[in-house]
Amino acid sequence: QVQLVESGGGLVQAGGSLRLSCAASGCTFSSYAMGWFRQAPGKEREFVATISASGGTTYYVESVKGRFTISRDLAKNTVYLQTNSLKPEDTAVYYCAGRVSPIARVTKDDYAYWGQGTQVTVSS
Repeated sequence: QVQLVESGGGLVQAGGSLRLSCAASGCTFSSYAMGWFRQAPGKEREFVATISASGGTTYYVESVKGRFTISRDLAKNTVYLQTNSLKPEDTAVYYCAGRVSPIARVTKDDYAYWGQGTQVTVSS
């Protein structure tokens, strides 16, 4: 079955950086669009970034544009989220998601597969 395993979260000071990774298995990774979402305590899970199957199309939520970069390595079946200039409001559990389509989408209901999440905590 499809498995998505995130890693790379942690505790970082404001202004710092983290690179989140999501390793996929059990799927034709090159055919799947992938996304990152996050959920802060007491809040809904929200869209962060997405990338098409080819890697040619990416979308970001406005609050992370210019600070976060999504990318994928087809040889490693892995999608990354490089997070720079982190702010306390970026604190959340970050989830990787995969959809059975090559087209990137920003709505969580469009994703069939989810990882277990990785915690990112940004201190002020």
